[in-house]
Amino acid sequence: MFSGWTRTLHEISIFHNPTSPSSLKALDTLRSALSSPYPPKLGSAPLNFDLEVIEAAPTADQLKTILSFLPSKSNSTPSAASVFLSAGSSDSASLDSIAKLGRDEPSAFKWPVVVDWNAGRAVVGDGAGVIEILDQLRKKDNEK
Repeated sequence: MFSGWTRTLHEISIFHNPTSPSSLKALDTLRSALSSPYPPKLGSAPLNFDLEVIEAAPTADQLKTILSFLPSKSNSTPSAASVFLSAGSSDSASLDSIAKLGRDEPSAFKWPVVVDWNAGRAVVGDGAGVIEILDQLRKKDNEK
């Protein structure tokens, strides 16, 4: 009856590789935002979101959704392989083969992949992008 009063938390997933320094840093940043003031120097309260840590590469279906969440940087759409795979990988790789490669050869995959499912935002292999997602969450919290 009063479901309009409930506030849903943002669902943020990090597809994480514990051997990747950038993935470790992103996970630390996300966990810190949950437990300490965010942003740290402004003395704000911690952010409130659900964090899901997945120690695996995304599935092909998840990759398709994540691709649609990435900001476009130009008029051309980058290949899925150039977004998710390290340099030297085939640009013609299918989403299925990218998911399989991420699972079988983690060093070929760009870690981390961080997704805010509610806002339709994602970043791949980019710590600065994680900060942007968190800043957007803080901005939304401040608007309420």
